[in-house]
Amino acid sequence: MKIALLGYGKMGMAIEKIAVAKGHEIVYKVNHGNSYDFMPVSLLNVDVAIDFSMPTAAVENILKCFESRVPIVVGTTGWYDQFDEIKSKCIHEGQSMVYSTNFSIGVNLFYKINKILASMMHHFDSYDVMIEEVHHTAKKDHPSGTALSLAKQLMDEFPDKTHIKSRLIFDKNQPTQSTKPHELLIESYREGDVTGIHKVKYESVIDSLEITHDAKSRYGFAKGALMAAEWIIGKKGIYTMEEILNLDEIIKQ
Repeated sequence: MKIALLGYGKMGMAIEKIAVAKGHEIVYKVNHGNSYDFMPVSLLNVDVAIDFSMPTAAVENILKCFESRVPIVVGTTGWYDQFDEIKSKCIHEGQSMVYSTNFSIGVNLFYKINKILASMMHHFDSYDVMIEEVHHTAKKDHPSGTALSLAKQLMDEFPDKTHIKSRLIFDKNQPTQSTKPHELLIESYREGDVTGIHKVKYESVIDSLEITHDAKSRYGFAKGALMAAEWIIGKKGIYTMEEILNLDEIIKQ
């Protein structure tokens, strides 16, 4: 499989290492130095593109892949305000795309567990729910795409939670911020070189319950993105990582 890496930072490098070890070939890379040269014609010898670029570049990269009819796997977040337009274009033109806020297999299992747990917990009004995440100090966006995906699942199950209250924290000794009943709190901590820790926490006066995903390295994200790239070849339409993992069928078994 011949792969184009649209974005060659730490994630791109991790994907390259895994892909080459599996016998795939990286035939094109886009980074800060050559991004102005990236054109649809650049993808002539490419089987699939994987995008871990920047929110400001993602949509343009997707459209260039569509123009070249090259399947694309998109791990970049922060562009979802244009998602409906991209989805419509993908479907109507018979294009091929996989998108996810997080390609880690573990995180996608975590998403499913979060949804199932929330469907049970919303019956018990004695509990309040919040999200806590920890990332390395160089991470710029908050809340992360992963935290927002978790929040959407919670808000689907807790209709009284209508707004997200987000707080960026550099000192773990700061107390948890109080919220109003309609607010879902997301606290985003920055600490060292942490790849990513996400917790969904339920609290009552009697007890507490939480579920956690702790990413030990970027290779979990890279492995999932490569899995998606292998899977999308020969398919048309727009897909998520949950569909690739076929989690609903696994649960039925």
